[in-house]
Amino acid sequence: MRKVSSSYLPILLFFSLAIFVLSNPTWALIKLPPNVTVPAVIVFGDSIMDTGNNNHLKSVIKCDFPPYGQDFKDRKPTGRFGNGKVPSDLLVEELGIKEYLPAYLDPNLGPKDLPTGVCFASGGTGFDPMTPKIAAVLSFPEQLGMFKEYLGKLTATVGKEGTKFILENAIFLVVAGSDDIANTYFTIRIRKLQYDVPSYTDLMVNGASDFIKDLYQLGARRIGVFGTPPIGCVPSQRTLGGGLFRVCAEEYNEAAILFNSKISATLDSLKSKLPNSRLVYVDIYNPLLELILNPQKYGFDQVDKGCCGTGALEVAILCNPLTPPCENPSSRIFWDSYHPSEAAYKILVPQLLKKYVNSFI
Repeated sequence: MRKVSSSYLPILLFFSLAIFVLSNPTWALIKLPPNVTVPAVIVFGDSIMDTGNNNHLKSVIKCDFPPYGQDFKDRKPTGRFGNGKVPSDLLVEELGIKEYLPAYLDPNLGPKDLPTGVCFASGGTGFDPMTPKIAAVLSFPEQLGMFKEYLGKLTATVGKEGTKFILENAIFLVVAGSDDIANTYFTIRIRKLQYDVPSYTDLMVNGASDFIKDLYQLGARRIGVFGTPPIGCVPSQRTLGGGLFRVCAEEYNEAAILFNSKISATLDSLKSKLPNSRLVYVDIYNPLLELILNPQKYGFDQVDKGCCGTGALEVAILCNPLTPPCENPSSRIFWDSYHPSEAAYKILVPQLLKKYVNSFI
């Protein structure tokens, strides 16, 4: 038998992986058009998407301890900011790619994990360069640096042509902005002394725009950017900014709406400047607000408190074994005072995919 040249091994490995993914359509809950493939999902951003990168940082913004992960596989706290799967996981599951999206800094990450995508997100980060500094987490330039390192490893695994194919057909997702508005601007108020809301949202948009252009220069073509949710309605911001009755902090929501309108317009403008790009604005503000305004319609009985502890302020290190969770997390929109529950994500993610997936292809 003729021995296969080692120079062909990356190509053979890539195509074997591609055939394996494409021959398992039963995994996929979202049906793609014929002859269209999404070989990988690659995610950047904050705690909504982080699948464990912060475990490996010297930061207090962590959740690799109970009760986090109590509804995850083997009831394991993995560093995901929730009780179970987060959107990163549900997205790759819905697309039929794999069951979980691994964190890039996971020491168990192997070559076989690379062609189908990884997560670079870091809880607590933002488009404002000051936001990750305050939280001691990964900035967007640092996430981009890890992505460059990933590209080298990916090329060594599947070769240059395989890497080019993955970059051109993968879906890249960018999720941030909540920590900029809720923490850096309104809670810590450092930026509030320097900027009004319109100029601060300009700062955020400029950071997002620069990152998108950097991703494009590195080969990404299908790039989705999530808007900011109704951050004033999450339990912690109701507590901090919603007054005695803990109503939605409208000032926070107005800032989110302004940022969303600007980033949506910026993406439209960039499309003409970045040939062959698919830049998609993903509205999460209205779908989450719909759950909050009509909870019973979706099977929830609590909107203004999370499941962990009192539900009013506990998040990250404040949500710990000394603050036991509610009996039924699936009855709550929010798991802790800042992050939705797996049950809420399981309603939101399929909706978003069905609405936007064709915009990427």
